[in-house]
Amino acid sequence: MKASDLFVKCLETEGIEYIFGVPGEENADFMISLEQSDKIKFILCRHEQGAAFMAEIYGRLTGTPAGCMGTLGPGATNLITGVADSNMDRSPMLVLTGQGASTRLHKESHQVMDVVAMFGPVTKWAQTVFHQDTIPEIVRKSVRLARSEKPGATLIELPEDIASRETEKKPMEPIRFRRPVPDDKALDRAWAAIKSAKRPVILAGNGCIRKRASKQLRLFCEKTRIGVVSTFMAKGCVDMDADYCLYTAGLQAKDWVFLAIEAADLIVTLGFDMVEYHPRLWNPDGEKAVIHIDFQPAEIDENYHPHLEVIGDLAHTLWMLNERVDSEGPPTFDLSYQRQARDDMYRELSQYKDDDTEGSIRPQKVLWDCRQVMAPHDILLSDVGAHKLWIARHYQCHEPNTCLIPNGFCSMGFALPGAIAANLVAPQQRVLAICGDAGFLMNVQEMATARRMNSNIVAMVWEDNAYGLIAWKQTDHFGKHTDLAFNNPDWALLAQSFGWHGHMVNSSRDLVETLETAFTEQGPSLVVVPIDYRENALLTERLGNIAFSI
Repeated sequence: MKASDLFVKCLETEGIEYIFGVPGEENADFMISLEQSDKIKFILCRHEQGAAFMAEIYGRLTGTPAGCMGTLGPGATNLITGVADSNMDRSPMLVLTGQGASTRLHKESHQVMDVVAMFGPVTKWAQTVFHQDTIPEIVRKSVRLARSEKPGATLIELPEDIASRETEKKPMEPIRFRRPVPDDKALDRAWAAIKSAKRPVILAGNGCIRKRASKQLRLFCEKTRIGVVSTFMAKGCVDMDADYCLYTAGLQAKDWVFLAIEAADLIVTLGFDMVEYHPRLWNPDGEKAVIHIDFQPAEIDENYHPHLEVIGDLAHTLWMLNERVDSEGPPTFDLSYQRQARDDMYRELSQYKDDDTEGSIRPQKVLWDCRQVMAPHDILLSDVGAHKLWIARHYQCHEPNTCLIPNGFCSMGFALPGAIAANLVAPQQRVLAICGDAGFLMNVQEMATARRMNSNIVAMVWEDNAYGLIAWKQTDHFGKHTDLAFNNPDWALLAQSFGWHGHMVNSSRDLVETLETAFTEQGPSLVVVPIDYRENALLTERLGNIAFSI
């Protein structure tokens, strides 16, 4: 068969369902082969970056990579931001790029650049197909590496002349393996340290949103009552209504949940990834007793030097801890400080739930109302900007992977294309993308993709006519900010021009009703909310003055 046919059959064998992308001349053979597939659906996007974000969200929600595709040169460079976001946020992804003929890769040539070298820092592995017979091995290795902990992106570059060659090779059948489990002695030492602690706390990272890990973590907390502070990407690993849920940490300032960490005499990190919440923020002197439990050993850092590490499959590790609790009984801890932290934080979360304002609306009120209209398994996606910090702090979750925040690479433009993919994966769930007016326009062209696919999504734009997060940060640091203001389109006309439903919310009284209406409309809907970012400075002031006694 032709090499491009073999490539597609290998992807089918791996269970790849979707490829998102923008084709070009150099992957024409691949596209013709892909058109013959009855197992893989190609989603034509309006920009390669949007395609990468779609593949990222598919990978986050399913644990299985999707493909994102671009041609050589500018097509490949357009992919890189979304690929970097997926890789640093630990989402499996398969990146597929075309390339000029192998006979011209050694010299200056039209649109040719070293794509593999460029993607090296933002993928787990990147490889050119130099010979058609190596395609089965390269695809098998790429998918295995993308899925393996910690998941991430891998890239395959297929030169146009090799894609058209004949080959007699066949796909390799995937053989799955079970992850290694932790050493019993290491776990015994960790369990002994937990039992001897008086005020332990769990800091859960994004490794805990894996379904099996979340299930075992909840069982462990039900038995021990140890409180869980989650990072932004670990939201929903325990139910927000559980008394051991201490909400979310990650702001670079003291918060009620930070005080729970500060008061603890032992911190158990589970699936923790320091790209989200650097230890210098919660362990500035490096003196906290820390147990690191994860799929991989701890990153070396002077503020994160665990005295115990338990390495292996996280769900299995938690199961082993649960076995020890069952056989010995739960230890007795002083958890009063956790209850206080939770109560104090809940008062902040609910402070403005009955707010009644015209014009601009407080972020706290918007997120309280969003939580009311979203069921436990519905999916909210946050773009990057000031709204991300409010979502991280104020939007809590019942289930894993129901609040998707880019918090490793933190790329703007993530939420709109991500919502399209979320609707493909979970068509029965409500999907809400919350964006700043800056981030929304960075991939606004994917409104056309959403309309073409009739995606049942709601995109909410928080309008402040500026780069609000940068203004917030500059003001905190310098007492003023540079010129960060811009103009926005007529949102109603923008929605109409793309064939979307459109809504403006100018009163906090109307928000719930407007959202309910938007979610009942067929196809994509845009909801624009003028946001009151005067609350940013007030939050900064409040976080600098909180304290409680233990």
